[in-house]
Amino acid sequence: MAEKEVIIKTEKLSKSFSVGGKQQHVIKNLDLEIYKGDFTVIMGSSGAGKSTLLYTLSGMDKPSLGRITYCGQDITGMNDDKLAVFRRKHCGFVFQQIHLVDSMSIMDNVISTGMLTGQKQKDLKEKAMELFRRVGISEELTRKFPAQISGGEAQRCAVVRALINDPDVIFADEPTGALNSAGVKAVLDVLTDINNAGQSVVMVTHDIKSARRGDRMIYLQDGGVMGEFDLGKYVSGDKQRHERIRGSLEEMGW
Repeated sequence: MAEKEVIIKTEKLSKSFSVGGKQQHVIKNLDLEIYKGDFTVIMGSSGAGKSTLLYTLSGMDKPSLGRITYCGQDITGMNDDKLAVFRRKHCGFVFQQIHLVDSMSIMDNVISTGMLTGQKQKDLKEKAMELFRRVGISEELTRKFPAQISGGEAQRCAVVRALINDPDVIFADEPTGALNSAGVKAVLDVLTDINNAGQSVVMVTHDIKSARRGDRMIYLQDGGVMGEFDLGKYVSGDKQRHERIRGSLEEMGW
């Protein structure tokens, strides 16, 4: 089997916050590799550092100590302006809170992100429509405003926004946490489909049903990796997958 390509690597990564005059250590001396083409799921109990790790890996937040390399490029010492440019080119983000701009149509929400990288509006609209078709969003719906569509539809549109700049990695922070069951399935199907097409995905979740979509799971505890395991590619109807995940999580103290 060919060795996997490392897309993100951390070395002795630490992240601390000052709370009430005291230092709270959220990520502690963490060494981690994220592989190209994987659907990596990060789990852990509340306060384990899952979202902090996600934001630090993506350059949205800076580490207190340690080093992060992204496709071999050290991003640790970049200033805020360089990090912003780096994120636009290499990272896509999907959050629990969808953050679509209410006063803009769905299409304009998406192409405005692409215009930040200097792409032409005509080209962006063509690319956006192809992505909307991939996630099951009609052309008519793209002309509507966020308040006129369902939560599941809005989150699928947010995935399109995350993909519009052809990022290396999609970072998803609890992307299904605010959706009903139908919306959850729709968004997970989209993330699974784009991963099967070769897109790297890193997703934080507390939900086993969502975690089943990953092929690699990392379990955090007290700011460090307590354990990890490979699941293989997701296959719909694999009833044993849920129990395998639950059993592994329980062994790690979940």
